[in-house]
Amino acid sequence: MHYMSQTSPPTLKDRDSTDLIVVHCSATRANADIGVREITQWHIQRGFDTVGYHYVIRRNGELESGRPETTIGAHVRGHNGNSIGVCLAGGVDANNKPENNFTAAQFATLETLLGQLKSRYPAAQILGHRDLSPDRNGDGRITPNEFIKACPSFDVREWLAGRNSAL
Repeated sequence: MHYMSQTSPPTLKDRDSTDLIVVHCSATRANADIGVREITQWHIQRGFDTVGYHYVIRRNGELESGRPETTIGAHVRGHNGNSIGVCLAGGVDANNKPENNFTAAQFATLETLLGQLKSRYPAAQILGHRDLSPDRNGDGRITPNEFIKACPSFDVREWLAGRNSAL
């Protein structure tokens, strides 16, 4: 795995706790080879200090570090102060509709990274961004009709359940 060094703006604050590890997608097409550099530019254009994610996994499975892991992210409203954000490049089809178009290399890197993060933060729950949508009908479950976003364009819980590792 390759780690890209990222300079931290002095405005970033340290995170007090890590209760969640949130998987995202970049909402880009399968042929878009993007990473931390491109996402940083997009996020700065949106008013962020730097990239909102702590990690980005490129299409070839290369892992790039974004904002420092110990700092508060900017990737999921209401949960940035207690979570780590991991972004997979891809996630939409040619019509910009959600699509699980991630590569085997990306999933292999994701599994390795999540294992490392769980060893550092054993109590952290791993979820997809969409799983943090509000429970609009109050039944205690967040179902597809309640998703604000489709991100990361696959069911993280289902994917985790299919892994042989102890995530």
